[in-house]
Amino acid sequence: MQPIACRISVMSGEGALAVFAQAKELERQGRSIIHLELGEPDFHPAAPVNDALKHALDDGKDRYCPVQGVPALREAIAVYLQRTRKIEVPSNNIVIAPGCKIALFMALFSLIEPGDEVLYPDPGFPGYDSITRGVGGTPIAFSLSERNHLQPDPDEIAAKITRRTKAIITNSPGNPTGTVYTDAVQRRIAELAVKHDLFVLSDEIYARIIYGDEYLSMLRYPGMEERTLIIDGFSKSFAMTGWRLGYVTAPPEIVPALKMLIMNTFTCVAEFTQYAAIEALTDREGATPNMVAEFAKRRGQFVRDLNGVPGFRCQSPEGAFYAWVNIAETGTSAEEICRIMLEEAGVAAIPGAAFGSSGKEFVRFSFASSMATLKEAVERIQRVSSAWQRSVVLK
Repeated sequence: MQPIACRISVMSGEGALAVFAQAKELERQGRSIIHLELGEPDFHPAAPVNDALKHALDDGKDRYCPVQGVPALREAIAVYLQRTRKIEVPSNNIVIAPGCKIALFMALFSLIEPGDEVLYPDPGFPGYDSITRGVGGTPIAFSLSERNHLQPDPDEIAAKITRRTKAIITNSPGNPTGTVYTDAVQRRIAELAVKHDLFVLSDEIYARIIYGDEYLSMLRYPGMEERTLIIDGFSKSFAMTGWRLGYVTAPPEIVPALKMLIMNTFTCVAEFTQYAAIEALTDREGATPNMVAEFAKRRGQFVRDLNGVPGFRCQSPEGAFYAWVNIAETGTSAEEICRIMLEEAGVAAIPGAAFGSSGKEFVRFSFASSMATLKEAVERIQRVSSAWQRSVVLK
């Protein structure tokens, strides 16, 4: 039998999905499992969004549609970005995709030649490294360290730029850390991109889920309009994970390449979901701010409770819905902590190394679950923490 393409061997899976599979198997065996591993809101789309989907189907909107996306949706996204981020993106610069992963894949496939270097945050979403390798690029990590408040260090990024660097990936608010990049950090990254003529792929999927000041998109900085691709979608801010609906905003010169990829892959995104997404963007019932307000309450409780677990230390995230917990003081590896929590306490979480080598002393929990569920999860963790409490006491 002939071998499969070598490009597959350089790609990697996703830790959250692997843990989810283990947790579901334990559930199948009759175990009670609290799922804090997946980045999936426990909300559902607002009723008007579901109604819009039904109306679209009743109106026969289940046909092939424009490759780039339904014009009405692209126009609605342009209005939405102006309203929520104060950025001007022409609707012709927006391309609809079946989820943010595909949007990221399309962007990297369109930009990266074999050997091109792509700078990306570590810890960060696993797809940054994996997809870059899959398209023949070389991923170069820059660290998000506690000593720098989990912010990118522009000096480190500058030191890692070479003649082969083609793009920088940014992610604010970030997965898994919940970091919202400061204005000073983003401004410096933008200056580096302009100076070295680099593209910036700005992953803004959590842009609406912030707990502080106004969100600042990378597109707002001088010189960034002609070099920034925004990756965004409906999974997180609108609780539409299973709908698989995302988009890319790109400079006009890149849009034809994205369309060419679509024509050679998925042809178009389902028409009826696109019409329902227009209703989601309008958000007449305030579903998104209501959801974020609830996440803020959970964040406060969950972080306080986690900091009461022996050996756990957690900073309050500024955005997204993840608690990034330093477990170094337990004297136990993150992998072993997660094994104990899953197998003995029935709590599923992700070892930080799944997000890069800088995460090896961390565990990621999602707090996109009810207050009662989060409370019970910490109670279960406390009950099994005797497995590492001795190490904490000895320290």
